[in-house]
Amino acid sequence: MIIDLTKLNSGIEEYTTIDLSYSFSKEELKDSEILELNDVKIYGTISKNSLNDYYLDLEISGIMVLPCAVTLKPVNHDFNIKISDNLNELLSEIDKNIKKVENLLDIFPIVWENILMEVPMRVVSSDVSDVPLEGNGWKFIKED
Repeated sequence: MIIDLTKLNSGIEEYTTIDLSYSFSKEELKDSEILELNDVKIYGTISKNSLNDYYLDLEISGIMVLPCAVTLKPVNHDFNIKISDNLNELLSEIDKNIKKVENLLDIFPIVWENILMEVPMRVVSSDVSDVPLEGNGWKFIKED
């Protein structure tokens, strides 16, 4: 997710538009609960103020596929994230340095960290009512 900041830094444009669709690989998802994360829409802008600070305004949306807490079957979970903050502050919150080479900026760490914060503790499939909740020597206990 490399963003070219050349026109922004030279003053040709007031902001740089971000309009991406990204599918995460199995390798990127391996240490998370997420089974699939395809066609994530990333839309927004990066602007620069008079103090040469970058300001990021993003909207991230998509569908993450998570395992059902009862059956372990895949469950689709919609998410929509809005980010509006100083780029340096965002990166310091997630303990990452700005990966900026000349006029290029990688926003992947910000996008990934915010998606991970949206993963629910557990999801339950809508067809769980068909699953037996009791068997020979065991039963499913619900917390009330």
